[in-house]
Amino acid sequence: MAGAIAVGAVKGSVRALLQLEALALFLAAIALYVHSGAGWKLFAILILVPDLSMAFYLGGPRIGATAYNAAHSTLGPIALAASSFFLPQPLLLPIALIWAAHIGFDRALGYGLKYPSGFGDTHLSRIGRARAEPG
Repeated sequence: MAGAIAVGAVKGSVRALLQLEALALFLAAIALYVHSGAGWKLFAILILVPDLSMAFYLGGPRIGATAYNAAHSTLGPIALAASSFFLPQPLLLPIALIWAAHIGFDRALGYGLKYPSGFGDTHLSRIGRARAEPG
């Protein structure tokens, strides 16, 4: 790929550790969700909502990566969960836990935060077509 941006991705035991950490996030979010008493219908409806951010790739890889990373950073669900302690909205914490579960599941499978060089370039690995390309 001429003019490609070099991207970094973790490898080996560090990647495995990050994926185990993500699996722990997923399992903890599920356990806390069960404890919250929220229904599984809500979970089923919202679990894939963060992936709607991929639509921003229609605006190009830089816009797409920014939107995807915003929806797949743990900062969002942490802020939402924290706000649930101050705002009398009973759905805030369950929504934050669903969001965190989504992020944990994605990262456990190796889908990391995106670089603006292309959808397949992530901090955990190259995915999809990008995996087959040299670089």
